[in-house]
Amino acid sequence: MTSQMKGPELLAAEAGILRTRVGACWPGSHAIFRGHDLHQEFHDADWMDLYVYGITGRRFTPQQLRLLHGIWVNTSYPDTRLWNNRVAALAGNVRSSPVLGLTAALAVSEARIYGGGPGLRAINFFYRARKAVDGGQPLREFISQELASGRHLYGYGRPIEAHDERLPWLSGLARSLGLADGSYFRMAQEVERILMELGKPALRMNYAAMTASLGADMGLSAREFQIFRVPLFFAGMPPCLVEAAQKPEGTLFPTPCDGIAYEGVGKRAWKK
Repeated sequence: MTSQMKGPELLAAEAGILRTRVGACWPGSHAIFRGHDLHQEFHDADWMDLYVYGITGRRFTPQQLRLLHGIWVNTSYPDTRLWNNRVAALAGNVRSSPVLGLTAALAVSEARIYGGGPGLRAINFFYRARKAVDGGQPLREFISQELASGRHLYGYGRPIEAHDERLPWLSGLARSLGLADGSYFRMAQEVERILMELGKPALRMNYAAMTASLGADMGLSAREFQIFRVPLFFAGMPPCLVEAAQKPEGTLFPTPCDGIAYEGVGKRAWKK
C-alpha cells in the first residue's frame, strides 16, 4: 500500500501513473465523472448539481440545490469598491485578460476577515460548538469561553453596518424550501441571542454564520463548504470588469500625489 510507503519508495510507486477515483477522459470516446459517464448521466444536470457532486461525491435534493444557488445569488454584488471586485475592475481598466482579472479577483476573495476565511472559520466554530454541547457543556458557557480566550467569533459582527441585509432573503428561501429547521441553523440563531444577552450588540449574525449553519445541516465538511464557497462572489465581478474596460485606461480610482498621506522618510538628495 502506498499509504505505508514514504520517501523514494513512495515516489517510485507513483511515477508514470495517476491513481484516481474522481474520473478521467478518453478523447473521442467518453469522460467519467466520479464513476459516472458524464455525457450519458449528467448531460442535463444542473451545474450546481455537478459541482457539489464533484466536491462531495454525493447527490443533493432539488431543494438543497436551490438553496445552494441562493447562497451564491444573494451575495453577488456588482460594486467595484469591494476589495475583490476592484481587482477585476482594475484589470479590465488596463485592458488585461478577463481570465487573469477574474482569476485574480477570485484569489483575493479568500481573505482572512472577509470572504472565504470567515466562512471556513464559522463552520469550524459550529462543529466545535456541537461537539462541546454534545459533551454536556451549555452553549452559553462555550461562547463565553470563546470570547474570554480572545477568539473572534467568525460569523458574528460586521464592519460598518451590523445588520446584514442578505439574511432575511436567505432565511426566507430556506424556510420556503423546508430547510430552516436544521440543528445548526437553530444553533446559529441561538448563538446570536446569547451574544445579545451577553451585551454584544455589534456581534449580530452575518452571512458567514448563516451560510455555514445551512451548509453544516446539509452535511458539508469544513473543507467541502470552503470549496463550495469559491465562486460565492463571482457573478458580481464580470459587470465591474466590463464597465471598467469601457472607461479610458488608467481612469479607475486614480490617486493624485497630494491624496497620499505619506509619513515615511523625507526627501533626500542624491549623492554624487
